[in-house]
Amino acid sequence: MDARLALIAQFFRFGVVGTVGFLVDAGTLWVVMALGAGPYGGRILSYLAAATTTYLLNRAWTFRSAARGAPMARQWGLFLALNLLGFAANYGTYATLISTTETVARWPVLGVAAGSLAGMFINFGLSRRFVFRQPVTDKA
Repeated sequence: MDARLALIAQFFRFGVVGTVGFLVDAGTLWVVMALGAGPYGGRILSYLAAATTTYLLNRAWTFRSAARGAPMARQWGLFLALNLLGFAANYGTYATLISTTETVARWPVLGVAAGSLAGMFINFGLSRRFVFRQPVTDKA
């Protein structure tokens, strides 16, 4: 497969996984807020649930050929650490919209969606380059 098409297919899979992550993020936020968490602390819990879900799905599907040899716990830690940049964009967008937009304050899931998009490109680049690096033998 052409390298450009392979990259597009990989980004598509990353987007599908991100959609699942969004659903986990929004669903978890809804549950923890119903249990009494605020929109900010609840979002940290929902983000961690979504990040763990997306890590596992990206390892198994999006970057499956690159994930084989890496120890899972170490790779998950690296995924979380590097994706803090994406999280900063994600959470920053969410917090800004919650505090400045009445509609988003009423419907926090809109802020989750905007935050997810803000962090997506950063997370894809970091994940592809550092967390799920292709083995040298697979590059040609």
